[in-house]
Amino acid sequence: MVLLDYFEEVFNGIEFLIALGSILGLLGFIVGLIIFIFGGPRVRLRMLGLMITSIILIGVCGLHTGTKYFRIH
Repeated sequence: MVLLDYFEEVFNGIEFLIALGSILGLLGFIVGLIIFIFGGPRVRLRMLGLMITSIILIGVCGLHTGTKYFRIH
């Protein structure tokens, strides 16, 4: 029983990290897009990198995983 409780807690921790990655990816993409539109030419290159990284993070973690986990509707 103790071993099953341990694995359940590990699974809950992994689920939280995946949901957090999904939310951070979505937030990074939105902030990157806003600054990309209104920023200067130097900042645009950095924000393009942020948006690409955010898209990869959303692709790995899933788009709706964080919104379902944290109940953001």
